[in-house]
Amino acid sequence: MKVPKYFHVKSQILALIADLGPGDPVPTERDLAETFATSRTTVRKAIAELVADGRLVHTQGRGTFVAEPKLMQVRQLTSFSQDLTSEGWRPGSVVLDIAEVAADAELAARLRVPEGARVHRVERLRTAADEPIAHEVAHLPGPLPRLAEELDRLGSLYATLRECYDIELALVEDTVETAVADPQQAALLGCDTGQPLLLIHRTGLDVDGTVVEWTRSVFRGDRFRFVALQRVGADAVPVAGASK
Repeated sequence: MKVPKYFHVKSQILALIADLGPGDPVPTERDLAETFATSRTTVRKAIAELVADGRLVHTQGRGTFVAEPKLMQVRQLTSFSQDLTSEGWRPGSVVLDIAEVAADAELAARLRVPEGARVHRVERLRTAADEPIAHEVAHLPGPLPRLAEELDRLGSLYATLRECYDIELALVEDTVETAVADPQQAALLGCDTGQPLLLIHRTGLDVDGTVVEWTRSVFRGDRFRFVALQRVGADAVPVAGASK
């Protein structure tokens, strides 16, 4: 099978940056093209793939740099904050909006409530070491008095549900897809429009099987990766994940 030329250049760039650290600059497209005796178009395609892979980061007007290592999220029933802390990162959260809204047809079906029922909408920007890495919108059914105040006090949505409303998640179902950043998402996440994202739709249930959340999250594909854990054996069940 014939290997595309840009793939060879991609491997050469990886070898070139092997001894560089996060944030170190990468030679310009012109210099790389001369070094590898190829066209700038080929170099540009190789760099684009390395950016998508999370190995490089490109900033318009500044250049291309070695990327920070990807954050790893182990998929088990722990919180976003716990997972990042276990990886040595400082988690954070910026609340963009908390409101009560009427459930439309999709929300009603997702949350298993009547159409038009009042549900809580919580929009947040998730950070690691003050760097934005995810934008999420959670919808929560049922009466949750003083939700904004309690979430501000505790920080974690799952801890707030558990400690203030006696709601304990027992099972989550995640649907993971790929997406690209639109201009609004790019502005929120500090990335380029069109950059790859991980799109996750989550349904969370309590021990009685009642739906207690439906969340749409987008994670920067260049900064995040997920690891799924699953038990094996006749009686095995998947170990589901939580990123709140």
